[in-house]
Amino acid sequence: MPRKADPRLKRAGVRGYNKPKRTPSHPKKSHIVVAKVGNKVKTIRFGQQGAKTAGAPKKGESQAMKKKRASFKARHARNIARGKMSAAYWADKVKW
Repeated sequence: MPRKADPRLKRAGVRGYNKPKRTPSHPKKSHIVVAKVGNKVKTIRFGQQGAKTAGAPKKGESQAMKKKRASFKARHARNIARGKMSAAYWADKVKW
């Protein structure tokens, strides 16, 4: 008998566990992910909608963007370190 798909994946509209997706129509949060570590599963919404984040490091990136990225990582370092079950981890990975 095939395993039943997790309804959380369908509700979030993502392709699988630990696969973040943009949510442009959400009023506050910009992304969603269904995080899974071991047998723990959690739906996480993260990222400020419309925030101008640094994104991936670009060649010739401005000093202001470099500082912005460094400030985010320093400010949220403790929460990023909590791993895949924290919104800060996903915001760091996807948006910064």
